[in-house]
Formats: sequence, structure tokens, C-alpha cells
Amino acid sequence: MTVDGYSPNSQTAPKRSGHWRAPTATGPLNATVTVPGSKSLTNRELILAALADSPSRLTAPLHSDDSARMVDALRALGVGIELESGDGLYGDDFLVTPAKPFRGDTVVDSGQAGTVMRFAAALAGFAHGDVTLTAHESALHRPMGAMISALRDVGVDIDDGARWTLPFTVRGRGHVRGGEITIDASASSQFVSGLLLAAPRFDVGLHLRHCGDRLPSIPHIDMTVESLAHRGVHVERPAVGEWIVPASSIRGKDVAIEPDLSNAAPFLAAAMIAGGSVSVTGWPAHSTQPGAMLSDILSLMGARVVRRGGALTVTAGSSIHGVDLDLSAAGELTPTIFALAAFADAPTTLYGIGHIRGHETDRIAALVGELRALGGEAHELEDGIRIVPQPLHEGGWRAHHDHRLATTGALIGLAVDGVEVDDIGTTAKTMPQFPTIWQRMLDDSDRVDSAEAMHSL
Repeated sequence: MTVDGYSPNSQTAPKRSGHWRAPTATGPLNATVTVPGSKSLTNRELILAALADSPSRLTAPLHSDDSARMVDALRALGVGIELESGDGLYGDDFLVTPAKPFRGDTVVDSGQAGTVMRFAAALAGFAHGDVTLTAHESALHRPMGAMISALRDVGVDIDDGARWTLPFTVRGRGHVRGGEITIDASASSQFVSGLLLAAPRFDVGLHLRHCGDRLPSIPHIDMTVESLAHRGVHVERPAVGEWIVPASSIRGKDVAIEPDLSNAAPFLAAAMIAGGSVSVTGWPAHSTQPGAMLSDILSLMGARVVRRGGALTVTAGSSIHGVDLDLSAAGELTPTIFALAAFADAPTTLYGIGHIRGHETDRIAALVGELRALGGEAHELEDGIRIVPQPLHEGGWRAHHDHRLATTGALIGLAVDGVEVDDIGTTAKTMPQFPTIWQRMLDDSDRVDSAEAMHSL
């Protein structure tokens, strides 16, 4: 049975629901889920469409808080973005008409969206006039210093009040010089992606080197490079952590947005916790999304994973295996893998994820604290987390204004009755339909089980 969040082409997402008692699975799952489009791809393609030499159409894009923030940011800069009916299950297509030049004397509110604060900052230099960038108070802590420094190095005038963080004002001059610069992107790969996306429009292009001791979420940088290539911009990579982008035009084109594979992670993991199988439709044969690593990770942890007919199906094994796992390339999967580890047959160590302390919340501290509150055992490491499976009990689960913490609570609640997530509405950041799809996954599984039971009589 196909599980969807709301009727085709509806623009209305479920209202934020506050406290939410996570439903407990009453038996093995048997569901097929369709998830909305990728947030990472939607926001990258919106940026490239805004910089392109002709209009673009994005089909089946994500409609969520983060994508809405990007749309609002680009409209504030004068970009035309219209909604047009398409075939996407979760909302209209975007028709994007570039603005030349970008409009100044405006404000860009990033909300909680890291892609907006990092990507729009680079675009603001192309505006004629001041562009003030700000964010929700819960996101003002997010790292921006390296981005501010790099933008100054390519010729962007920024007044940040010597704070090295949001809010700050870009004094737009209608163009950005570009050139050869070095950046420490250890805190976020979005610093690199934001610069690469804007670089073709720099006067002399960009030669960028990363100088830090780590570079997290490399698949997201690969995604940026591939998105540029599809629009006619070839990025040279002479060495690891080095990129050369020529000054060039960016083609307008029609782009189909892949489903968000990281948002699919909790649904696939649900099969391992509750038993049974869950399939996610539209799974690409090739993807630069970090969520593409789920096939290997879930197999390693004991599931049977098969891609057939464009769907990825995860079927529970006899147990969930504890693992030692480097998640540096896919830190956003940490909360889902953490939930699985809480029910594993042995301890799990997740490492290479120190950078996720700077996401919507300190995800390492938050995950450890919330699991301990339910009787679990987990330990913060300098660069990761160690989880030792223990019996869990009912209790509250705080989302910490973090969509992925909220979905982790939902996963825990599948096997532990009485888990109450304090703000399931925070999932609207990247997936407004999450509570609806989650419940329908369980309801449809129950209906299938009941039908099979009746058939056996």
C-alpha cells in the first residue's frame, strides 16, 4: 500500500502539533512509503536557477520550512519564483526566473536553515545595496565565521559587528571579485558548497582550498559539483580539498528533484525496530545524497536491503547488530543510526561526527541526554557517541528544535510505549507531512496484517 502525507498537489501541510505520543508498533510492518523531495537538492537548484542565464523549472521540489525560507530569500533579492501545477505528490513545481541584478536594501531571514544562511550569503554580494542576513534565535549559534572570512577574501564587504556570526549586513556592489582563497570548512561542508554555487558568477571565478583537519559531509560537496556540471559548469578538483571554478554562465534548465533519502531513513529503520518490511519509492540508482549510504549501513546492521522496481526495501533480520561506524560523510544519518543502536545486540560506536554539535542543536549531547532520560546508556565522545543497549522505559523526548531529534523519538517510540515527543512539529523544517506518513505506515501495516489473518481463516 502506498503511504502519502496528503492529497496530490496540496500545498497545505499538517499544522504543528506540539506534544505527540509516539505510536507503538503492534506487529511487523508492511508498508510502501513515498517521501517528498530532497531538501539539499531543492535548495541547491533554487540557488543555481536564480543565478542562471534563463528560467528553470524544478519538478517535485520539497515544500517545507527550509525550502520556503530559500524561496523567500531569493524573492527578497528580486528572483521570480512561481508555483505551477506538476506531477509531484507533495506540491507544485517551481518556475524560477533569474534576477539581474539582485535587489538590495532588503532582509533575508534564514529561519533555522543552514543552507539559506550559507548559500544566500554568497549571493548577497551580487545585490545592488545592503542585504541583512538573520536567522531564528535558535539558529544564531550556528557557525558562520569561516564563511564571513571567505566572502571577505573574495571581495564581499560584510559588516558583522565583529561578532563573526549572524546577523550581519552585506554591502552589495552588484558583483564579486572572486580569486584564490583558503577556508577551514571543518564545521560545515555548506561553506564550500555556498562558495562553489556562486563562483561561476564571480568576476574571475574561484580557486578554493580547504585547510582544516577534516571535511565533513563530502557527499554534499559532490552533490554541489554534480549540480553545477548538469548546468554546464565544470569544476576541476586537482587535489582532495581543492576546487577550481571558472567564471562562466549557468544554464537554465528543467530539473527533477530526487526524493530526500535522509528523510527516508527513519521509515526504513522502522522495519528493523518493529520487524517486517518498509519500501521507499523513487529510490535513485545513483545519488550524491548521503542517504544513499543507507543501503550499506542498514545491511551492516543486520537488515536485508533490496532495490527493485525503483524502490528500496528494508526487511528486518533476526537482530540489529552493534557496529563501529565512521559517519563523517553522512552525519545527518546519526540520529537514525543512534535509534537503531539503542536496540542492538551489542554496543555501537559512531565517530567522525563532531561537526554535528553545530547543527540545529548539539546533536551528540541531545541524543545522549534524551536516551539516558529513558533509562538508556550512551556516552559522548570527542568525535562521536557510544551506545550501550539497555532496557528503556516511557517518558518525554525533547526535540531541541531539531527535526532529526524529533524523528529519533518516533523511532524509539515504536518499541517503547509511552514516549512523548515534545515538539513533533519541528519536523516541518524538512518534512511537514512526517506525523501523517508515520501513522499511515503503521495503520496500513495493521490493515495488511488483519487482511492476511482473515484470509488464513
